[in-house]
Amino acid sequence: MGMTMTQKILAMHAGKDNCAPGDLIEAKLDLLLGNDITTPPAIDIFEKNRFGTVFDKNKIVLVPDHFAPNKDIKSAEQCKRMRDFAKSQDIRYYYEQGQEGMGVEHVIIPENGLARPGDVIIGADSHTCTYGALGAFSTGVGSTDLACAMAAGTTWFRVPEAIRVDLKGKLNPYCSGKDVILYLIGKIGVDGALYESLEFTGEGISSLSMADRLTICNMAIECGGKNGIFPVDEKTIEYLDARIEGGYKEAPAWLFPDEDAVYEKTVGIDLSEITPMVSFPHLPSNTHAVGTFEKITIDQVVIGSCTNGRFEDMEKAAAVLKGRHVADGIRAIILPGSQRVYKQCLKEGLLEIFVDAGCVVSAPTCGPCLGGHMGVLAKGEKCVSTTNRNFVGRMGHKESEVYLAGVEVAAASAILGYIASPEEL
Repeated sequence: MGMTMTQKILAMHAGKDNCAPGDLIEAKLDLLLGNDITTPPAIDIFEKNRFGTVFDKNKIVLVPDHFAPNKDIKSAEQCKRMRDFAKSQDIRYYYEQGQEGMGVEHVIIPENGLARPGDVIIGADSHTCTYGALGAFSTGVGSTDLACAMAAGTTWFRVPEAIRVDLKGKLNPYCSGKDVILYLIGKIGVDGALYESLEFTGEGISSLSMADRLTICNMAIECGGKNGIFPVDEKTIEYLDARIEGGYKEAPAWLFPDEDAVYEKTVGIDLSEITPMVSFPHLPSNTHAVGTFEKITIDQVVIGSCTNGRFEDMEKAAAVLKGRHVADGIRAIILPGSQRVYKQCLKEGLLEIFVDAGCVVSAPTCGPCLGGHMGVLAKGEKCVSTTNRNFVGRMGHKESEVYLAGVEVAAASAILGYIASPEEL
């Protein structure tokens, strides 16, 4: 029986010729990730069990990005705990606030060339599935798993079943990877791919940018997926070659799925049929096409996060905001996803566009996405956000509302004061 991309990667890292859905395996790890929320509990477990030293100081990435820059004493202590551990263990990839390469974890891992095709990557953050855009198997784990993996360099998996998502056509104007994944989640539901691998195939992939693919894989977890993964093509190679030290020219031959690979089902999507989408509260699957619902006035817009904080996202926001101004009473917050993105925005004049339009530009942080800081919502407030979750109380008060959308819809909504497509400007 043939294997999918995910099954091949897991078999290779488990030292097996093949594996099938349902198999329990122990796989070697290429990269481990933790942030300022999940790493301190992992450190506690690591030290309580007297693991001593990490298995490989060059394969662990620690990023203080959720409550950093520190919002209070507790968050400062959390970050210090991680900082001290990184120093004592001589962790190579510890990214301090403000330093080169720093930013939101799932933006900087690809940006710094740390994820590669065929890798097995775990992170104590559910959106670690982002790196499937580069042909890696990447998935989120708990702090206990992270602690044990930091010591052993391995972890266990149940090999997931797979759903093939077959893409054809090209996206319409003002549509992006965010609209694709919201459309898919709306189609199959928040548990439609529960503990399954979402494997994207089809000629439509070639029209998607790497930013589109990273956004799509980032939200694979929002329909229950164990991981999302794209095949490696010329765009992937070009992206990696510009970011990996020494360059990157070719994915391993064993990585690509077999012709007789078995999928639980196939979901077909014609990209040309997708229009700008919005997910209403309080589930990412509660999707609606912009223009098919009554006017919804808003209080806040957030553009950024690990889902849509890349430079391409900033360019799209600037294109909509340039020469326009945020509506009275609307708070528009823009968060470049990394120091590198921030610097490029500065160089290209995007920051001036944002400020002239009446936006607040923040340091790279996850803060607003999880209702932590830099954009917390009050009771009854409504926010259009390019983040990835809109659960009850996700961005603040339990009676606030979060509407998920792509960058251009978010920017247009900030200008008009209600949820809208840029076509309305």
